[in-house]
Amino acid sequence: MFGTHNIGSLPALLDRARATRRAQVEIAESLERFPSVLPARRESPYSAWVAISVGCNNTCTFCIVPRLRGREEDRRPGDVLAEIRALVADGVLEVTLLGQNVNSYGAGFGDRLAFGKLLRACGEIDGLERVRFTSPHPRDFTGDVIAAMAQTPNVMPQLHMPLQSGSDRVLRAMRRAYRRDSYLEILRAVRAAIPEAAITTDIIVGFPGETERDFADTLDVVRRARFAGAFTFRYSPRPGTPAARMDGQVPPEVVADRYERLVATVEEIALAENQALVGSVVEVLVADGEGRKDEMTRRMSGRARDNRLVHFTPPPGAPPRPGDVVTTVVTAAAPHHLLADGAPMSVRRTRAGDAWEALRGAGGRRAAALAMDGDGGPQGGGHGGRRGRPVPLGMPSRAPRG
Repeated sequence: MFGTHNIGSLPALLDRARATRRAQVEIAESLERFPSVLPARRESPYSAWVAISVGCNNTCTFCIVPRLRGREEDRRPGDVLAEIRALVADGVLEVTLLGQNVNSYGAGFGDRLAFGKLLRACGEIDGLERVRFTSPHPRDFTGDVIAAMAQTPNVMPQLHMPLQSGSDRVLRAMRRAYRRDSYLEILRAVRAAIPEAAITTDIIVGFPGETERDFADTLDVVRRARFAGAFTFRYSPRPGTPAARMDGQVPPEVVADRYERLVATVEEIALAENQALVGSVVEVLVADGEGRKDEMTRRMSGRARDNRLVHFTPPPGAPPRPGDVVTTVVTAAAPHHLLADGAPMSVRRTRAGDAWEALRGAGGRRAAALAMDGDGGPQGGGHGGRRGRPVPLGMPSRAPRG
């Protein structure tokens, strides 16, 4: 199924349907218009995504986005900032600026420094405590953006910088317009300006033509970079991409072996980096649903300023609410999270926590009203205590099933 405005995507959709043996659906309006102008729901009253661009001007050989979504189109800064101010007025404390390549933002309206300016402008919004962004591209990452990160207090000391491969030969085959040394130089510059920055990445193993030497180069960059974490992927052909037609497809068993070795290396480094934080003080934005075992362990969870996941023991009495801010001390570490099992140093109740509490109360009252009307109940059409009324957000999502 495809819309009248994206008939040009038909070959790619047919390729994908043939390869996956599943129906494909793509409507041009949902790709070409900014997500923030589409009907949306924001499950969290304290954190939101804000789209600053759609599309992509890069031609990575493994990626289908440019073919399906077209060239990058940037929102005007005033529109972005107006949306953020509206979110903050509703109680949001944290926004994540979203784009396929956020640091090329501004190219569409002739301002190559626009992304750094946007970060600085976010720093002037009263009530906005945390600003993040994803994802940048190493080719376009500039000293001005690093300076803006370091100089703007509410821009968090966290950077997600996709690597994809540590082999220059593979990076050329991927059409990634940077090399391993320039990538590592970016990380050195970020850490010089923001020593506490936690840097994460994306890595693909088993790209067509990847040799054991290429893979060793990737492991070497991982060790040098000292990532706080990584999203690791086994390469799989995407119909409609140049890489899917390349010679030298790596056997699945080789890809699986390299993947396991990569994950082990990433987790070893992440554990060491997290253990170095034991005894340090962290400020945690309490989250709803981040800790799968919270009920069993009687902990709560949230994200530190550097975006590390923290599971903490709440104070006795009334617990902090999602959206509140807890200051606590790290007592132990694992590869993917920190533990803080001592008594918190402080709990700051926030407007975001008030918004979460109001939303929960509204959801509970709605569920009760539906039950009394016979239109819903615990198993009926009501949303229950955690959902409540729709709230605009910068990413579209499907309405929950009844």
